Amino acid sequence: MIVCVCNNISEGKIHQAVDAGVSSMAELRKQLGVGTCCGKCHSCAKNVLRECLSSSRQAQQGTRPVVFHPSLAAA
Repeated sequence: MIVCVCNNISEGKIHQAVDAGVSSMAELRKQLGVGTCCGKCHSCAKNVLRECLSSSRQAQQGTRPVVFHPSLAAA
């Protein structure tokens, strides 16, 4: 879905930016130009950014190694 019509920015481009390290609207605005023309996309872009950051954090938490402690398993 296109988020910013003025600059032709899609949700996918926002996902890519987050994967590349973008973590704020200011960074997103600087890197992609989201919300720099008419501003109507700002709230939608912010929501997409939040969703991306949330899913990114969940994915990072899910990849933590599981440590097995035999002494605790027997309890």
